[in-house]
Amino acid sequence: MTTSRRSPDRSVDDHLLAVLDEWQVAIVADDADRIGSYMADEWIMVSENGITTAEQFLAFVRSGDLTHSAMMRVGEPRIRYHGELALLTTRITNTAHYQGVRFDADEWTTDAFLRTDGRWRCLLTQITTTKK
Repeated sequence: MTTSRRSPDRSVDDHLLAVLDEWQVAIVADDADRIGSYMADEWIMVSENGITTAEQFLAFVRSGDLTHSAMMRVGEPRIRYHGELALLTTRITNTAHYQGVRFDADEWTTDAFLRTDGRWRCLLTQITTTKK
C-alpha cells in the first residue's frame, strides 16, 4: 500500500472535504438515509462515550432522540492518503440535542474514508473533545 504525506492532487482533497461537508449538512438535516449514505456498513464512531455503530447512530436519528442544529468544520484539515484510504483530521463544532437536552461540542475528529467505485465512504470516526 502506498502512503502519501501529501494529497495526490489538490482536487482530491477538495472532493474529500466536500464529501465531509455534505455529510455534515445531512446530519444537521437529521436525514438518516442521507447520513447513512456517507457511511460504510461497518462504520463506527469512537468517543468518550464508547463505540457507537452505524446502526445505533442512525436509529437515534430516526427516532428523533438525536438531532443536530449546527455542525461546521473549522480550521485547517490534515489529510493523509494510504492507497484508497484517506485519514482526514479536522476540528468540528456542533450543537446536538439528545432526548431534548442541548450539547455544544468543540471536537477534533479523525475520519477514515475508503474510496471504492470512485466514491468516498467513512469507515470510522474518532472524536476527541477539545480542552475548554
